[in-house]
This record gives sequence, structure tokens and C-alpha cells, in this order.
Amino acid sequence: MRCFVAELIVDRSQRSTWAIVVVMLGVVLFDFAADFIEGPIKAYLFDVCSHQDKERGLHYHALLTGLGGAFGYLVGAMDWGHSVLGQLLGSEYQVIFFFTALTWSIFLTVHLFSIPEEPLGKDQSASESSRPDALRILGSHCNGYGTMSKDTSVPDLRPRSFSALGEANSLTSSAKQPNEEAQERMTIRSLMKAFINMPKHYRCLCVSHLLGWTAFLCNMLFFTDFMGQIVYKGNPYAEHNSTAYLTYERGVEVGCWGLCINAVSSALYSYVQRFLLQYIGLKGLYFVGYFVFGIGTSLIGLFPNVITTLILCSVFGVMSSTLYTVPFNLIAEYQREEQEKMTMQGHSESPRGTGVDCAALTCMIQLAQIIVGVGLGALVNLAGSVIVVVLSASTASLLGCVFIALFIRYVE
Repeated sequence: MRCFVAELIVDRSQRSTWAIVVVMLGVVLFDFAADFIEGPIKAYLFDVCSHQDKERGLHYHALLTGLGGAFGYLVGAMDWGHSVLGQLLGSEYQVIFFFTALTWSIFLTVHLFSIPEEPLGKDQSASESSRPDALRILGSHCNGYGTMSKDTSVPDLRPRSFSALGEANSLTSSAKQPNEEAQERMTIRSLMKAFINMPKHYRCLCVSHLLGWTAFLCNMLFFTDFMGQIVYKGNPYAEHNSTAYLTYERGVEVGCWGLCINAVSSALYSYVQRFLLQYIGLKGLYFVGYFVFGIGTSLIGLFPNVITTLILCSVFGVMSSTLYTVPFNLIAEYQREEQEKMTMQGHSESPRGTGVDCAALTCMIQLAQIIVGVGLGALVNLAGSVIVVVLSASTASLLGCVFIALFIRYVE
């Protein structure tokens, strides 16, 4: 990045400033894209899966997220500076960005060509068999979840839950108005109204999700710094050729290996969850995830040595897998309960869209980032040590445990 800026900016005094601006802009856009995609992923998964397979799909999503995180942290933990790629590209940072760009390009291409779908035509037969905003998933591309018809002559038609976030919602059935489609588009006002009128159990789920992500981000965003300063007792502000700074750099590298352990444990725990679910239920899984993370981070803060910290990095994965699966499983249960009530009352559609609820949960991630970004720096300055990072994470997580036990409603 500095080389790119150096080609454009002649004045040496401005090169560093512009390099920082460009990097910060890229980080903001990349982080926004990574967080924004979570809502559509969950809503799309809910669209194409039956209720029985939603849980399975969420576990697979958490599993692949953990494996992807392990690969990313592994790339960051390796010393590429003395490798062939490092010498070829210039530095280890260029190698890391190269792998990032390569991975992004490959999976973007796979994503764009992996899910063929066609919007329903506005012919009479389609309008009689489904709502106008339904989505036809081609039967020949069955994914094995049991949600798509294996008979290619009969396409599977499913309502799009994300229609609540901007797609047209049909107000009247085509049977009553065959030649006119009265539609209402979601506006900012109606979207805010949907959030404000959210049922109490959805609102409580959002609060617990906010507490969980606040605890998780408190730890994850500053963990490598914690390893360098507290565990390895290095100094990031020392001269770059000094022993204190090199010790800090070594701590950061080991911290990346700890985050890799976190990602692997997240992938493994997402598989173990399926077996624990039948014994302790969704609410039990939710409580256990927060409790294990809270106890683990408190032990890291009390006993900051290398071996203990690396072993306890596995509890980060328990929390990560919990945040990616359990709240959305609870949403699926709430939606099923509402759908059953509507069916008993003679209505065919639930008044709430799954997309709105997934978006509400995803918003808690951004809100947690704001809280951590604004508040944690002040806490570190006040305490004079980054050890407050893991203690804050532990406190927020244990508060989340209490909130889950008291306010989260579980549907049998």
C-alpha cells in the first residue's frame, strides 16, 4: 500500500498520512461487507431449508466459518518474511493480502455460479400456485437438504423471507385480483416500525446477542495486543530493533496461533452442539456458551501465562459457535411457533419476515463494535493496562448468562 501511495504522492511528508487514510477506508469497507453479509446468509438459509434442516444448516455455516477463520489466522501467524513468496512480493504483509485477495476471488466466483435460480414469471399458473414474490429453486440442483423437489417437472416454490427487507409484498391474492398486483414496498419508516413493534422475546434475544458480541469483541479485537504486552511482557512503543519490541512482536505471532486454536475449536464445537442439543436444549446451549467464555476469559486475566492462555483459547471458539448458531435457531423456533398460531387462526402467512429478525440480530454486531470501540479504549487508559480487556469480556459474558437465564424464552 505504501508503494502504491508513493507512486501517486510525491511529497514524502504526506505519504504516510494518505497511506493510513487508504488503509482505514479499505478496512472499514471490508469489515462492513463481512458483517453485512451475515443477515442475508441466514435469511437465505432459512428460505431454502425446511424447519428441520435450518438447525443443520446453521451448524454447517458455523463449521465452515470456523475453518475459514483457522485458515485466515494461520496465514497471519506464519512468518512469510523469509519465505520465497515474501521475497518475491516484498514483505509478509503483501503475502497476507495476496492470499486474502486470492481466497476472496475464488469463493466469490464459486458463489456467483453455484446457486442457479429464476424469479417466478407472472403467468396465471404461477400466480395461482404461489405468491408473486416467491422464488423458484431449480429442482435439478437439489442440495440434499430435502427442501427441494427431486422431480424436475414440479419446481419447489418457497416464499422469500427477505421480502420484508425490500422486496414487494403482495397485499391481495391473485385469486381476488388476477389482473392487478397491489404491492407495498418496505420503507425506512415501515422498517423502523417493524423494529419498534418487535415482540418482547425477540427484543430480549437482541439484547443478549448484543451482550455476547460485546464480550466476544472485547477479547478478540485486542487479544494479540494482550498477548504481546501482558503475557510476553513486551512493549509496542519501544524502538523497533529493541528486545522489548521484538518480544512484543513474538507475543503477537503467538496470539495469532491462539486465534487459530479459537477458530478450530469453533468448527469442532459447532459439530458437538448437535449432540448437546438433545440434552440441554437451545437455551441451555446459549447459557453454556456464555458461561464457558466468561469463566475462560477471567482465568486468562488472572493467570496470564503462555500455556494457560493458549489452552483457554478454545473457549473463544465455544462462544463464536454459540453466537453464530443458537440465536438464529431460536428465531427459527419463534417463527415456527408464530406460523403454527397463524395456521390455527386460518392465515397462511406470518406477519413478520425472517429477514427483519436476522437483520435485527446482525445490527447488534455493529452496535457492539461501536460500544467496544468507544468504551474500551477509555477503560484501558483508566486502568493503565490491557488486562482490563479480558476482564471486561468476562464481565459482559457473565452478565449475558444472567440475562439469558432470566429473560430468554425457549420454545419446546
